[in-house]
Amino acid sequence: MSAAKVKMREKKMRNQPASVQYPSSSSNVESSTQNGADAPGTGKNADPLKGGLSEVHPSTERQKKTPHQSGWVRGHHKDGGGYTKEMPKYVTAGAFARARAAEVSAMLKAVRKTTSSSRVFEALPKHMRRRAMSHNTKRLPHRLREVANRMREKGLQAGSKKKKEQAKSKSRKARRRHGNLLLEFNRRQRKNIWLETHIWHAKRFHMVKKWGYCLGDRPTYKCYRACYRAMSSHCLLQDLSYYCCIELQGDEDKLLAALSQLTSKEAGPTFAAALCLSGRRQGSVMVYRAGRYPSQPLGPVTFLWRPRTQGSVHRQLWIWAHPTLKQDLLPELQTVCQCCEAVLPPAAPVEVNPTLEAESEPENTPEAKPVPGTKRKRSRKDATGPPAKKILGDGTRLRSTPVSWRSSSNGIVINDLTMEIVRYRLIGPQSHSVLVDTLEAATGCDEVPKSQTCSLWWPQHCSDEAKMTLHQQQADIFNILKGIYSTAELPSGTVLGLTVDDPRLTLPRKRVKALPCVKQAQEVDEEKRQKLMLEGVPEPCCQSFIWEQSVRDNVTDNKISEQELNRMRSEVLVPGSRLSPTPLQGRVPILLVEQPGKQVGHEMSSWGAGWDLLLPKGWGMAFWIPLVYRGVRIGGLNMSLKHSQNKAAPHFPRDYPDCPAGMRFQEEQEAELLNKFKRHPPAKRTNYIKHGCVAPFRCPWQQLAEEWEIIVREGGSQTRTTAQADAVTEERTSQQAISITKPPSRFTVLRNRKALKLLSAWCRPTTSKGQRPCRVGELPPISCEAVTSFLSAHAMSLVWVHVSLPSKGKPEYHAMLCVPTPDDLKALGNRQGTGGPQEPPHRDHFKSRIKRRKKDPKKTATPSVTPDKPDGKKADLIFASDLDTNASKDPKSFSESSSDLVLGLWPDPLPSVASHCSRVTVGWVTQGDFSMSAGCGEALGFVSVAGLLNTLLNQTSEHKGKLLLRNPTSLHYRFAKINIEV
Repeated sequence: MSAAKVKMREKKMRNQPASVQYPSSSSNVESSTQNGADAPGTGKNADPLKGGLSEVHPSTERQKKTPHQSGWVRGHHKDGGGYTKEMPKYVTAGAFARARAAEVSAMLKAVRKTTSSSRVFEALPKHMRRRAMSHNTKRLPHRLREVANRMREKGLQAGSKKKKEQAKSKSRKARRRHGNLLLEFNRRQRKNIWLETHIWHAKRFHMVKKWGYCLGDRPTYKCYRACYRAMSSHCLLQDLSYYCCIELQGDEDKLLAALSQLTSKEAGPTFAAALCLSGRRQGSVMVYRAGRYPSQPLGPVTFLWRPRTQGSVHRQLWIWAHPTLKQDLLPELQTVCQCCEAVLPPAAPVEVNPTLEAESEPENTPEAKPVPGTKRKRSRKDATGPPAKKILGDGTRLRSTPVSWRSSSNGIVINDLTMEIVRYRLIGPQSHSVLVDTLEAATGCDEVPKSQTCSLWWPQHCSDEAKMTLHQQQADIFNILKGIYSTAELPSGTVLGLTVDDPRLTLPRKRVKALPCVKQAQEVDEEKRQKLMLEGVPEPCCQSFIWEQSVRDNVTDNKISEQELNRMRSEVLVPGSRLSPTPLQGRVPILLVEQPGKQVGHEMSSWGAGWDLLLPKGWGMAFWIPLVYRGVRIGGLNMSLKHSQNKAAPHFPRDYPDCPAGMRFQEEQEAELLNKFKRHPPAKRTNYIKHGCVAPFRCPWQQLAEEWEIIVREGGSQTRTTAQADAVTEERTSQQAISITKPPSRFTVLRNRKALKLLSAWCRPTTSKGQRPCRVGELPPISCEAVTSFLSAHAMSLVWVHVSLPSKGKPEYHAMLCVPTPDDLKALGNRQGTGGPQEPPHRDHFKSRIKRRKKDPKKTATPSVTPDKPDGKKADLIFASDLDTNASKDPKSFSESSSDLVLGLWPDPLPSVASHCSRVTVGWVTQGDFSMSAGCGEALGFVSVAGLLNTLLNQTSEHKGKLLLRNPTSLHYRFAKINIEV
């Protein structure tokens, strides 16, 4: 019995005499003495008056005994250890009776004694115990009622004191009041900001906390195929209000001169593109650090110019960026625009911020300290005062936080409009039908009371004849959308400004699916429709009043509440009819931006096209519910990734490994996947070392680019085998171990348009299943001289590729892209249905080391490495991984990281990633899944430019661009065709 159990036993038996024990090793005299018998003779414990031994004190007796020699022992023992085997020869009646009397008195005392944790009714026998006795003392016996009443009074007195000190908790009705709910919601947004559609999403989506927001990831119901059908045939709706908007104001020449430092014409159109500069189209561009192209990219952004005003050179530009990109982009814009002077917002002494005031000083509110005994009702003062208003936009930001910066030298102003504009994205060919059915152009106001003209923006707008003429032109163009079959028929990036009525006024009673109407399409003028499809929206019609800050604030502050709107509906003569005339507060300026679908490759052109709807803040739910009632599907962050995957476009920040945001994403994802891997039991984990997967949770792009640069430089353009690649890699590793020269250059992703077109032609682009080749322009064929000149400028680069599997197979995340050997291609030519070669199982060199560490942790720092025996029948083979381990891995490096070893994972530093397996690795997959559009497995990823060119140079014309794909948890290679879609 353990020491803890012995102590517990002693604590229980401290008020009772020693237990009767008859140890086998004790004599009869000792046994009789322990049982309370009188032993003859005198001793230390003899009673001189009675002439016998006195009772031995129980604590003294127990200290002399060990738990295993005698005493109470828990459990059953086969040999009878701890129990008596011999009975005493005689027992003295007097001593035995005294011992039993002491036990009985101790038992009665324990039963009658009531501690602080017990009640009176607990002292009753089990057959008399009732739950009601703890509340009604009259159910207790007469002998216990007095004690129970005294304890009950003490409890009531103690409870009354606590109630006076602690205020009553609010009832649920009080907590669910509108003002109290808003204060609670604002308090919960301290760390993660909520979008205006947060509560709607929280009831239907799995929410995740990312980038400082609380966003919907995926619905709680199964709708993967339904969302794909919506993107392909109808409409999918997403809330992109978490995207950050940065506004630049200033002279056009100065803005373009500053922004030109962040872009390059080699990577595509810049901020100065003609169509985008006029304000008719939305543009997208890759932003770099000032003057660092192509080495230090920041990330992709979309931009929108406000149309020009006659006689003015002042321009306004909106730049939309991902939240993870804002922290890198905003300081760079301040540097190139020389905007270092922060402009503090004006103080607003009248309005009270419920988010900050209520959280910092809760004791000043009338509901923080209610008077005990009073009813939970609002006082008359609270009822007449204005209710708590919801903080719109980024309510967690302090008022003293600057959101505007000005330059004293060039006059450029930078404004941070994050959470100031609501942005919805509609994806699908019927997105325009949903918008036409939901929105209606704003109606004019003829007779306006003079008292309302000064506070609302629309009556002032109607008084200007030129503005109303422009509004009518915009409404006519919006009506032309009824005659368009698909959203993709419009020019990509088309911008249309419009003012619409409150969509809540035309909300249908039932949820219907918005579809194009043939009758309405026939009414549209065919000439105007063709002109819109060819030329787009005229420049004046791209103007919108949402660009003006004063109009946005006016629309937000004067929005009709749901309560007021319901009251107005109840006063309508015919229930269900539209309010007439339309309330003056129900005009909202919006901006419609056409989003192009798939723009690369020769398949599924313009798939995923749609519209972006820009609204003033505060109007999010007023437009969200009417859009939902038109039968759209709602997508989250998960569907954004699938949308990019079907378009074969990189998804930010996942597919931008050379950007700071992409590096941070890769580190976070590696930690997340590693924690998930460690949560599984060791027997249920995948041993990635035996599968030949060096880095299953991350892609070491830098190491891959460096190794392929050395392989190509040492071997030139000759045919490289696996053994030769291993030798070059070993030489590189040994040179790095001896001496380290200047730090290696960072890898970059190839974004030069001319270089991408040349690589695409050399890969012979084909269809998704590789059935027929596609035509390309006249470009020089691949040769040793062309490859050498190409690698002189892009040796440390990666290229974005689209991978398709002609046979069965589903690519997974971090799948390896490897170079097939001539024997593999020969087998593929002989039998087209072959599934590919098999990777021989590798040896786990760290398994025995981990076992020794578990047995003896003190010997884990031994420098010797004892590799395990190879598994399987191919034990006599020497793999590339074994050669690389012996050459590039120093045993001392293992001893340093021996405590960090994880079963099935390679420790840092990693071995050669290019020649670790029997097939040389050239890249990895970043997105992979079964494609519903192509009917086969498709993947997206990066490959080394040097490795790709070396592979293409040694392949025949019929096998150009053929690679092998292997998932991290599989040993089976599958043939794949790569395309570089430009």
